Amino acid sequence: MTFSASSFDRLAERRIRRARLVAKDGRCNIEYGNVKYSKHFAFLADFWTTFVEIRWRFVLFFFIASFTLSWFIFGLLWYWIARSNGDLTWQSPPEDHTPCVDNVVGLTTAFLYSLETQTTIGYGGRAITPLCPGAVALIIIQSLIGAIINCFMCGVILSKISLPKKRAKTITFSDMAVICPKNGALCLSIRLANLRKTLMIGSQIYGKLLRTTNTPDGETIIMDQVNIDFMVDAGKDNLFFVCPLTLYHIIDKSSPFFEMAVDTMHKQEFELVVFLDGTAESTSSSCQVRTSFIPQEIMWGYNFLPIISRSKEGKYRVDFSNFSKVVPVATAHCAYCFHNIKGHHHHSRDGCDNQSFEVIDIPDHSNITKM
Repeated sequence: MTFSASSFDRLAERRIRRARLVAKDGRCNIEYGNVKYSKHFAFLADFWTTFVEIRWRFVLFFFIASFTLSWFIFGLLWYWIARSNGDLTWQSPPEDHTPCVDNVVGLTTAFLYSLETQTTIGYGGRAITPLCPGAVALIIIQSLIGAIINCFMCGVILSKISLPKKRAKTITFSDMAVICPKNGALCLSIRLANLRKTLMIGSQIYGKLLRTTNTPDGETIIMDQVNIDFMVDAGKDNLFFVCPLTLYHIIDKSSPFFEMAVDTMHKQEFELVVFLDGTAESTSSSCQVRTSFIPQEIMWGYNFLPIISRSKEGKYRVDFSNFSKVVPVATAHCAYCFHNIKGHHHHSRDGCDNQSFEVIDIPDHSNITKM
């Protein structure tokens, strides 16, 4: 049996996907087993959250089934009332007979009257008469139940449409993370962009490094979590998220990346999960955006290309074609060398021009751009 290079690439991609706890789009790759059967009733007790979180195919199924089933059940009740009063065709009612519901003479017409009553269509061909108290009570009951079903299903659909995680779809991370010098320190950098012009209020960024560790007692921790602090040039809290930002983590002696090097990074087994918490300005709903990076997605000795420039009209413009593009820069091959060996931490301070827009001369050559 022979395998092509593309087959090996697909197998490697599947292995990487299975190894992730958090996918690139933020979904968690985890499953629960051996849950006690009695615990499943907790999902029924919290039925609203259960309905909001289930998939659209099941929501549409329950939407159609709830209305159709209620129409049919009440249709049977209207058929039973008509039969009890002798209104049906096969009962041969006399000419002076007064029915409970006009023109309900069979099961089909009873179903149509149930549908017309609950949906308030009212074509005028079938109408209730005041001679049957049971029919009057039934139309009141069906109207109330129909209103409850309408409110519940409309609430579920509106809640699913307006879920905060939908806002997260318009916030994107760069495909790769980079490690390079920044402001005299060795940093791990990630680019983040908000595709909408509306801001994320009170945004906070943080990370978790997930890896398998062994304790001195011999215990193996499968999912050991280590806090990773990220910041931008203006700090790490209450980000002004109006344009793409570059988040960076300083690799110092307290960083878990301090012991790694350019030739050992891809041999490590870990997952860097990055979180962004914030409140959408337009809906005031809190949401969380997350993604992850594995060692194969961290590039040592590279930096992101610039994407922000200014037009002749004085507007700031963002070129998203360079959002995930990187350029090699001179970087020490390990964090220890950068901090302890002279000459290994020198790097070029020449910027890269964004060819898509007008190049503007900026007298201040510092790495921090103040707007």
